[in-house]
Amino acid sequence: MPFSTHSHSGEFCEGHAKNSLREIIDRAVELQMSTLALTEHMPRDAVDFYPEEIEMGQREESLYKIFDDYVSKARKLQAEYRANGKIELLVGMEIDWIRPEASFASITSLLEKYELDMFVGSVHHVHTIPIDYDRAMYERARQIAGGTDERLFEDYYDAQYEMLRRLKPPVVGHFDLIRLKSDDPDVDLEEDNDASSLSLSSSSSPSPPAATSIDRRQRWPGVWRQVCRNIEFIASYGGVLEINSAALRKGMREPYPGAAVCKEALARKVGFTLSDDSHGVEQVGFGFREALAFAEVQGIQEIVRFVRVSAAETEPRVEGAYAAKVEQIKVPLRTMQTHPFFFDVGR
Repeated sequence: MPFSTHSHSGEFCEGHAKNSLREIIDRAVELQMSTLALTEHMPRDAVDFYPEEIEMGQREESLYKIFDDYVSKARKLQAEYRANGKIELLVGMEIDWIRPEASFASITSLLEKYELDMFVGSVHHVHTIPIDYDRAMYERARQIAGGTDERLFEDYYDAQYEMLRRLKPPVVGHFDLIRLKSDDPDVDLEEDNDASSLSLSSSSSPSPPAATSIDRRQRWPGVWRQVCRNIEFIASYGGVLEINSAALRKGMREPYPGAAVCKEALARKVGFTLSDDSHGVEQVGFGFREALAFAEVQGIQEIVRFVRVSAAETEPRVEGAYAAKVEQIKVPLRTMQTHPFFFDVGR
């Protein structure tokens, strides 16, 4: 019973993804997925267009029209595939939290207008600059933040916290995306004073030892406190973190979020779902075998699958949360690992 809670298509994410929405769905069916959440990016204002959108001559109204066309087609496909019993589709979106007041107004307006099944709450920008697009943009954002990865991480997690607090997304997208273009994408953020002290004292060298992952944890305790604060808030309203395998196809050792974040979230009883964040047919299901093996090592025993329910059956889990048209079904990780999908599909 594989499933993915985050996906995109080239049909409605032109220049950033490949293949039609139907082709993405049919690949998920071929891989025997039980559920696929369709989560195209929300439309953005012209001031926040990506370079390829500017080159294509896109306008604000055209992006809103594309999104409208997406929801219309997605609802038709949802009904079609429900009728033939091949797969359950969820119709949602991935948000962009860029300029807090404008973003909040746009996101809530879209949710109200389209009555989406769910949405993925993501942060791709810090100081209005994309931090996952390329290294040059990351460095621009870092310079504004104060010139170091540590300062930029702090600003990222503060932006994420504001997004979480105001929107309470049912799914939190790639929690630690900020790692991707940083100097060390595999940095371990967990504070570990005792281990760090042991590492330093065990060296007989008269000069300081080379920086290690443990040393970096000691150096960034403020970032780790922000991570814990955000996780605690997600736990408070029943949000779910996605284990996002896109990090693996981008060359990182671990999915989003990394091991330290997963362990902290598990300790606070935050649920986890599974996502490929696919941007084309060849990426559907990519890295799922490795992602589940990673989850097992962290001690995660259940993976949340979202299933659609009628609007009449839904209400906000807590005050201020969106009344998502889904409910959470907890699937034992061991059960998922026995499905043929996880023997045939890997990195």
